[in-house]
Amino acid sequence: MSDGAVTIMAMIYGMYQRKLWNNKRESNFLDGAAPFYATYECADGRYVAIGPLEPRFYQELLKCCVIDDPQFNNQWQPEEWPRMREKLASVFKKRSRDEWCAIFEGSDACVSPVLDLDEAPHHPHNVARETFQDVDGRFQPAPAPRFSRTPGTIRKSKPNDAMQTPHC
Repeated sequence: MSDGAVTIMAMIYGMYQRKLWNNKRESNFLDGAAPFYATYECADGRYVAIGPLEPRFYQELLKCCVIDDPQFNNQWQPEEWPRMREKLASVFKKRSRDEWCAIFEGSDACVSPVLDLDEAPHHPHNVARETFQDVDGRFQPAPAPRFSRTPGTIRKSKPNDAMQTPHC
């Protein structure tokens, strides 16, 4: 697991070595500082996640949100990020999560709903990809990766399986 986690960090280490990343938490564009790579609460208390890093996707976000504030032309200026985040938060608070999803449907704005555990198995994308399997009336994540010659399977659970506390 440790080897896999380090491999996933290759991009971050590359950016760090080029001085495009630093060790301070929530100061980098992918770790919570950038207003365009974040989650926002909507009017109904649910959330959307946004991640339009590239300019054309970012412009699509602004278009769908009807944002014409010139401050948003400063996407990659970190000193602007706190004020931009406040403004985006107020924009997303104006509509429900599902209203925002309808607005962004079919766009390239890189916006998605944040789904709870009950919603995720029924989301159209997850249904189409068969991301979850119903096993004995319980939704479980399907095995991944999916290989055609050696497909993974989920073992059936016993009806009254009790959660066992791991012993460390």
